[in-house]
Amino acid sequence: MQNCGRSYASVKLDIDNVTYNEPMKNHTSFKLGGPADIFIEPGDESELANTVRALREHTVPYYIMGNGSNLLVSDRGLRGAVVKIGEKFINYTADEDRIIAESGILLSALSKIAAKNSLAGMEFASGIPGSLGGAVTMNAGAYGGEMKDIVEWVEVLDQDLKLRRLQSSEMEFGYRKSVVEPGKYLVIRCCLKLRKGNQDKINSIMAELTEKRRSKQPLHLASAGSTFKRPEGYFAGKLIEDSGLRGYSIGGAQVSPLHCGFVVNNGNATARDVYDLIRYVQKTVFEKFKVRLETEVKILGDF
Repeated sequence: MQNCGRSYASVKLDIDNVTYNEPMKNHTSFKLGGPADIFIEPGDESELANTVRALREHTVPYYIMGNGSNLLVSDRGLRGAVVKIGEKFINYTADEDRIIAESGILLSALSKIAAKNSLAGMEFASGIPGSLGGAVTMNAGAYGGEMKDIVEWVEVLDQDLKLRRLQSSEMEFGYRKSVVEPGKYLVIRCCLKLRKGNQDKINSIMAELTEKRRSKQPLHLASAGSTFKRPEGYFAGKLIEDSGLRGYSIGGAQVSPLHCGFVVNNGNATARDVYDLIRYVQKTVFEKFKVRLETEVKILGDF
C-alpha cells in the first residue's frame, strides 16, 4: 500500500462496516498512527471478498491487517483503505488433536483453548500478541516453537478471491515469512495439529513462559514486540546493547532498558520518534558490527 498523496476519504463504497478518517492509533499496539482514509472491518468471509472486490473496482489501494501488533503507522496516516480481519473472525472448533480457527482470533486466546482441551504444542504462542492470521503470515515464533510446527493447512482467498486450501508444505514457511507475505493470499482460517497432553502440565509450561516474558520484556509499555528480526549468527538485542544503546531515546521512543530488542512508546512518542529511533539503531549497529538489522515491525505510510 503506497501513500501517493491523494486522499480516498471521498470514495463512497457500497459495503458494510466502513468508517472514514479512522485513527490508526486505535488499532495498533504501539498506540500510534494517523487516520486511514477508509477503514473496514468485514463481518465474514463473504464480506471480505466483497470489500476487496469493491476496493479494486474503485482502484483504491488497500492494506490487510490483523491485530495491529507489528505495525508502525505514520503520524500522517494512510492514504487508501485498511481492511481489518479481527474480532469478527474468531470462530473455532476443537476436535481430538486439531483446532480449526478463523484468522482473527488472538494467539493468546487460542493457546488457552488448546490448554482447556488438553492439547499440547501451542504453549510457545501463549504470549505472542497477534492474531492467528498474522502469526501464520509471518510464521511467528518464540521459545523454540514456530507456527510452521503446528499448522496442518491454511484456507485463503487467492488473488481471484476464490477459497483455496494450502497444505503446510505449500506455505513456504521460513524465518518470519511465508507464501502469504507478498500479499498473494488472504488468510481465512487454519487447522492446527496438536497432540493430546496433560492439562496441568500444559498450563504449567504456559505460566512459566508468561513469567519469563514478564521478567525480561517491557510488557507494561506500548510496543510492537521484537522490533528487529534475528540476524543470522547474532541476536539483535545483544548487538544493540553492545552498541551502547540500552535505554537510548529519541523523543518519547526508547530502546527498552529491560530488553534491547524492543523499541517502546514511553507514553508520549510519535510514530516519527519510533521511526527515527529504529533507523538510528540500524545505522549504529551497522557502523559498529557491519550487521544490517531488518525490522520485524511493518512500517506503513509516509515518514
